[in-house]
Order: sequence, then structure tokens, then C-alpha cells
Amino acid sequence: MSNRYHQATLTLSLGALLMGSALVHAAGLPPVHRVGQVEYLSGGIGKDESTAIKAASRKWPLTLEFAEKDGRRADFVADVKVVVRNAAGHPALQAQAAGPFMLAKLAPGRYDVEATLAGKTLREPVVVKHGQPAQVAFVWPAGVGKTNS
Repeated sequence: MSNRYHQATLTLSLGALLMGSALVHAAGLPPVHRVGQVEYLSGGIGKDESTAIKAASRKWPLTLEFAEKDGRRADFVADVKVVVRNAAGHPALQAQAAGPFMLAKLAPGRYDVEATLAGKTLREPVVVKHGQPAQVAFVWPAGVGKTNS
């Protein structure tokens, strides 16, 4: 009986893990990447993925948001080059945003974030505190992300 009990428990545990994994994937989050010691994810194109990232952002130390604004409205942008520098000025994260949101797991501390869209760089300082997610929005003037044909 003990052997069957352990086998049934193992089977149920494995099933729960697989189901949890499927739920995370079904939630619409893009894949998590790692650069050095920093994990990040980026995306948000489409309502489902955008909603999933916004919900997940409460559990990530830093959320970056990228948009263009023309006075009346803002439009999300993608393909933003991101460099996050630590207090010593060394890059903690260098990545290309695949959508209008980037979530990063950074250690608590002071950082400078550079976001570049079509050659136009915006910079913002940010303080990441333990248990208090930080958010920074980068907003370029409308038309910056458009290329001339």
C-alpha cells in the first residue's frame, strides 16, 4: 500500500506541476529571458498579453512602459533598446523590448535606465526597493518610431 500511495502522490504532484505550467503559459506571458543575473520579460502586443503582463508586474521589481504621445493620445511602441545601469554606471541589463512593456528582476538599489527608440534616447533614474515594485514610463513625441520610406 505504501508503494502505491507514494506512486499516486507522485503522479498527482506531477499533474499539478504540469497544470500550473500550462496555466502560466495560458496566462499569455511572454518567455522569461536572463542576462547575467537579471531575469526579464518583454512584450504586451495584443490585449491578452498586455493584460497578463500588467497583472504580473506586481510581482516584478521593475516595470518599464514605452509609448509615443501626440497631445491627444498615446500609442504603445516596441523595438526599444533598453540599458539599465547600476549605481556604479555598469550595465545590469541590456535588452531589446519586444513590446510596450518590460519587467525586470533587479536587486534593490539605484539605477539609471536608458530607453532608445529610433535613435532618440530617454533617460530616467529609478530606485528599486525590496517588496515595492517600481514603474517608469518612457514617452516619446509622436512619429519618433516611424521610419521614412
